[in-house]
This record gives sequence, C-alpha cells and structure tokens, in this order.
Amino acid sequence: MRLAKDVATRAHAPYSQFSVGCVIVDENDQMHVGCNVENASYGLTMCAERNATGSAISAGAERFKTIVVASRKAVTPCGACRQVLAEFSSHDTEVFLIDLDGRQREQHLLSHLLPHQFKLESDSKPQS
Repeated sequence: MRLAKDVATRAHAPYSQFSVGCVIVDENDQMHVGCNVENASYGLTMCAERNATGSAISAGAERFKTIVVASRKAVTPCGACRQVLAEFSSHDTEVFLIDLDGRQREQHLLSHLLPHQFKLESDSKPQS
C-alpha cells in the first residue's frame, strides 16, 4: 500500500490535479506499478491501472492476484480499467482502494466491481 501511495506522487496530473497510483501483484507475487499520465488531448490520458497492467504484462505476468489503487480519495477504477484488469484476473482477485492520507480503505473483489465482464467466446484463457 505504501508503494501505491508512493507511485501516485509520480503521476502526471496537471489538468485534473487527481494523482493515482496502482500496484498489481501477479501470480508470482511480483509487484508492478503504474500512475496516471494525463495529456492535453484528454482522450489520450492513461489511467494508473492500465499503466500498471502494461508494466505487469511486459514483465511476463499472466494473472493478477491483488490490485491496490491509491488516490486522494479511495476511488474505484473506471469502467475501462475494470475491464482491462478483468482480462488478467480471476473471480477472487482482490482490489484495495486507499486514500493518500491513510484514512480510507476499502476492499472489494474485482468480480463484484465488474460482475458481467466482456469475454470473447474464442478466449482460450482458463476461467478461474
């Protein structure tokens, strides 16, 4: 959780002033981080969760066990990030939402945050 707070301080959020850090723990207990990176063309902004996902996948991770999201308030990942995270998660992947001051902490299952994730029928990944 400290790492998620730390990486949030590295976010590039000059437009929203809302810094977010994310840590993903993979199936081998390796940690992967990401922070939000805003862009003047708002649609090109990358969320912390998707940046952490890219970091995890490029490092060889295949499954996510735990996800920690840190921000000014304990907020859930956006819908797009929930779907991306679900691609590499199982029904029991835990999501911890924390604020930067340590006053708020929530724990959820990703499957509860996105109960009807989109899956291609040709998806050959095993369902957990």
